[in-house]
Amino acid sequence: MPTHKRIRMFNTRDTYPNQTLDNDLCQAVVAGNTVYVRGQVGTDFEGNLVGLGDAAAQAEQAMKNVDRLLQESGSDLSHIVKTTTYITDPRHREAVYQVTGRWLKGVFPISTGLVVAGLGQADWLMEIDVIAVIPD
Repeated sequence: MPTHKRIRMFNTRDTYPNQTLDNDLCQAVVAGNTVYVRGQVGTDFEGNLVGLGDAAAQAEQAMKNVDRLLQESGSDLSHIVKTTTYITDPRHREAVYQVTGRWLKGVFPISTGLVVAGLGQADWLMEIDVIAVIPD
């Protein structure tokens, strides 16, 4: 019997056709009352990049994805306890954090922010992963 529930399973050969990969992953995992959401970027669930060159637009799409995944997991944005945000340029910080801050107004999670040399695809400017709980 599985100890956790996988949300939106996929294989990287389908989601990264420009790379030679074959990894079975999922967008979120529910373990007990905790939800772990995979890093979300400016790509919708159909694989379309939203906001080419626009960190704020990519952050908006990433947060839409987070919101939907949490709902599918039995939680919601108000139950986020931790975020980790990755940006590829420190100049994107203000735009990205304005968007995520609007989505998380009143939530007060702990947060880590990192500037990284790059993400999984060259056009991705930001990525955010979250941990949330499912209320009793």
